[in-house]
Amino acid sequence: MKTKLTLFKTKTKVFTILFALVTLSSWSQQTVSGNVSDEEGPLPGASVIVKGTTRGTTTDFDGNFTIEANASDALQVSYIGYEPQSITVGSQTQLNIILIAGNKLDEVVVIGYGTTKKSDLTGSVASVSSEEITQVPSARVDQVLQGRAAGVQVTQTSGAPGAGTAIRVRGGNSITGSNEPLWVIDGIVVGTNFNLNNINASDIKSIEILKDASSIAIYGSRGANGVVLVTTKNGLGVGTGKPEISVNVFTSMQMLPELPDLLSQEEQIAFTNESADFRNVSAPFPNDPSTYPNNDWIDLTTGPAPIYNADISLSGSSENVNYYNSINYFNQEGIVKSTGIEKFIFRSNLDLKLSDKVKAGFRINYSRIKNENGLTSFGGNAFGTLRTQPVFNDDGTFNGFDDVIGAPFNNPLANFALNTNETFTNNLLATAYLEYRPAPGWFIRSTFSPEFNNTKQNRFNSSQSPGNLAIGVQDGGTASVRTLASTGWNNENTVQYSTEFDENHSLTVLGGASFQKVETEITQAEAAGITSDATGFNNLGNSDPIRSIVSSDYTGFQIASFFGRINYDYKDKYLLTLVGRSDGSSVFAPGNKYEFYPSIAGAWKISEEEFMKDQTLFKDLKLRASWGRSGNQAIGPYRTLGVLTEANTTLNGSEVPGLTLGRPANPNLRWETTTSLDIALEASLFNGRLFAEFNYYQKETNDLLLDVTIPRQTGFTSQLQNVGALSNKGWELLLTSTNISKPDFSWNSSVALSSNDNEILDLGGQEFIDVVVDPIIGSGNTRLIVGESVPVYTGLNYLGTWKSQEEIDASGRTDPQVVGGSHFEDINGDGIASTEDNVILGSPIPDLIFGIENSFSYKNLDFSFFFQGTVGNEVYNLRMRNHYFNRGETVKFGDLRDRWTVNNPTSNIPRAGADTVTNTPSNSEYVEDGSHLRLKTVRLAYNFPTDKIGLDGFKKATIYLSGSNLLLFSNTRLIEPEASNFGRTGLGNIAQGYLDANYPNPRVITLGVNVTF
Repeated sequence: MKTKLTLFKTKTKVFTILFALVTLSSWSQQTVSGNVSDEEGPLPGASVIVKGTTRGTTTDFDGNFTIEANASDALQVSYIGYEPQSITVGSQTQLNIILIAGNKLDEVVVIGYGTTKKSDLTGSVASVSSEEITQVPSARVDQVLQGRAAGVQVTQTSGAPGAGTAIRVRGGNSITGSNEPLWVIDGIVVGTNFNLNNINASDIKSIEILKDASSIAIYGSRGANGVVLVTTKNGLGVGTGKPEISVNVFTSMQMLPELPDLLSQEEQIAFTNESADFRNVSAPFPNDPSTYPNNDWIDLTTGPAPIYNADISLSGSSENVNYYNSINYFNQEGIVKSTGIEKFIFRSNLDLKLSDKVKAGFRINYSRIKNENGLTSFGGNAFGTLRTQPVFNDDGTFNGFDDVIGAPFNNPLANFALNTNETFTNNLLATAYLEYRPAPGWFIRSTFSPEFNNTKQNRFNSSQSPGNLAIGVQDGGTASVRTLASTGWNNENTVQYSTEFDENHSLTVLGGASFQKVETEITQAEAAGITSDATGFNNLGNSDPIRSIVSSDYTGFQIASFFGRINYDYKDKYLLTLVGRSDGSSVFAPGNKYEFYPSIAGAWKISEEEFMKDQTLFKDLKLRASWGRSGNQAIGPYRTLGVLTEANTTLNGSEVPGLTLGRPANPNLRWETTTSLDIALEASLFNGRLFAEFNYYQKETNDLLLDVTIPRQTGFTSQLQNVGALSNKGWELLLTSTNISKPDFSWNSSVALSSNDNEILDLGGQEFIDVVVDPIIGSGNTRLIVGESVPVYTGLNYLGTWKSQEEIDASGRTDPQVVGGSHFEDINGDGIASTEDNVILGSPIPDLIFGIENSFSYKNLDFSFFFQGTVGNEVYNLRMRNHYFNRGETVKFGDLRDRWTVNNPTSNIPRAGADTVTNTPSNSEYVEDGSHLRLKTVRLAYNFPTDKIGLDGFKKATIYLSGSNLLLFSNTRLIEPEASNFGRTGLGNIAQGYLDANYPNPRVITLGVNVTF
């Protein structure tokens, strides 16, 4: 009994003590209220967190907050652009906190294999925040980079749904190889041609663009064209143990932009008949114009098109876990019928703190994309077809014959109804990592990142093609199925040690190894003679077996790299960075597989010197410089090897299949190497209200890979060799300012300016190389010329029209000329205008690239607008041959209303039909001013005061209206100066600025809602 009583008393004491501790704890925790402001008023949205915990909140629109905290707790208060503060609660229940404006140099930026403060950077890095990325909805993240980063030219080459951009970081460095930057997503090197449709812009936390040698040398052989680092959201610091849900929904309407001025139906009929009369052939349209069709083919094949987007994310954090998960659905129809893109994207990011020393996590991104590739060409069909061309025959069937030219007609409306061209893509991009901190200052990290990409393209052209039926060809339908399967993995391993000694010195040393392998297999089956449309591409066996074609291909490469970086800081004034990377690639032959890329950079924080202490103009001032080398593989796998091609031969009187050497081997091929120098000045002025950064750079690329003419005795005409060199030099200026900062009103501005001068230094002993060859007359219209930019447009000088026969006779010309016809300059005086008289007509490289943004905030309203453009570049209008100089079988520009006629003998626009006498070569009339100014985006948003209107469960609720491509000021006949007929790869790698009535960039109006709770 005594034992039981003692036990009872003991339990009672324990419970009493526990109760007292709990009660004391509950009484010591208190409700703390406060207000966060700056010198001019409240700061809504400031973060208030109990230090060392995940408990936190944000200030309302008046800067007020309430939080539960103990007397011993410290509150960490932070706000973007301001210096954070830590306040111990103590006995205070009401806090008034004033934050001091920080500056851009205090921002943390991502660099290769790490992060650092911008103030500690020794290299050139441009940053784009998530707010800028999601400011205006877009299908691809690269589209929103346009004009936002100094030194980075982003060109929207096509307005088709999901179309990519051409990006040049401080100019192009290669001729044969790619000039696109390297993309790295969450530390995963995904290459230069990664499909950015796979990434949801709402998932992105920040983008950094590495531009100079110091910042890109850590990526060695792959960084010469710049590196774009994409970091996705991770949930760190979000919520207080309770998940945060964000919903982003928007719908857009795309509209056809302003179109070029073309002749009307009646004017076109007059021109066509006039051309026929000049050539002494019968008039195609002998009757009154009202008796012929007047079909607007642009209107028939295009129209307003919607975009639908919905994404939802779930994120949060606790002491040992943070996570971010999202699902995105995106559907965009194209303004050209039969084009579009539909996307499903899932992302899951997870970070786990396993112990005080060990952390692990993963990033998974899965996407499934369906592309409608288009069944008609905007330029070839919608833009180029005469209005008089009938859509249907008299019996109601699709018309398939063009009476004007006497040939089959590719009827786009028939294509829409009968044919198929679609692509399905599944992509899985993932990474798993493990971090270990064995001792203070030590940091070890290892990642493994697999990627799986599967693509299937289905194409079918109906047996009922009206073009074939019109000429009695019963050829059957055609179909093809093409599959691509790509698998790859990347393994990164780094060890970092950081230490401080003697108070004035700090040192960080990073070492690492990287290994990557990629394999790609392509299989294609083509069938012809399909007599029934019932199965389409789903049964290729239902065809003529003799005409079937099966092909396959395999490529693969491996890269092994070893790298290191040393960062040294003395007194937080003098910074030094040393970087080195050795890369080995399987695409080169033994002896040339490995190359070493070093760099050195330094920075001087002038504002930290004693002689700067008493001045008030500069809050921060830093001078930095860097030098280094980076590389470019420039070639694909197996280019060092000879290849065998099919070559049939005769054996015993019969033709038998055979093989022959189709390309000479060159085991001496090596990396293209770019050497860079960068000098920059960064300054924060007027107490952080203005930030300025000026960069001057020089780059020289050697060992350019070019096809060089070799003796015919070898059996070949050319061989790929390392012989060329080119340079880029230019400047960049970035300005960001807080113009007005009041409690109810703020105004911020940013300006990005850059200029790049590109020059060819060597072409392997050749003076020039023709890049684009005119398909009709065999004359080069684009050349690489030593001493000029890459490339230049070339051709004859157009002098207008011949005004009289006497003028022709006096010229001494021996080639055929006609009054009212085109007059081209005979520079060498040999009596004919030929390619010998070609001159440089212009260049696609701008003298100036700019982006200007202004953002305003008044109470709960936000308004911003963004202009971007170029100055001093030219474009080459490929449509001039058909729509200006050529005969009357194609649509003509409106300029030709003022063409030469007997009644208008002073006109410098050639007469109708004159090109039958003087075939039109490349000439100065093709080249137009590409300078332009575009109102890229406008956005108006209202932020609901959720705490004042009863939406207590909501952290944020915003409704916005935005517009894209609303205004364009351009002098080109085709209106759109940015399109590129050759895209962004292959010939488009250097041949930018070619306009060919490409898929237009639509005007877009968007209504959207963002809600977080």
